[in-house]
Amino acid sequence: MTTISTELDEDIIKAVDAMVRTVRTLDTTRSAFMQHTLRTVIQQYNPEELEERHRKGYMKKPVEPGEFSDWEDEQMWINE
Repeated sequence: MTTISTELDEDIIKAVDAMVRTVRTLDTTRSAFMQHTLRTVIQQYNPEELEERHRKGYMKKPVEPGEFSDWEDEQMWINE
């Protein structure tokens, strides 16, 4: 594990410390909390993960025939 030094606003530090103290189910430290939070954010913005979530969503609720046909007249096609 690597130790880093970073600057954080005081209000962020207070909020993290308050969460670590008050939310006993976390059973964690400031450092572990920030690692968990960063991992979660990174996963949310991972393109492959987002694509997989979209794929699963469309498999769960596929597009119905005609669902987007109302917008066909609004499309502009440019012929070159």
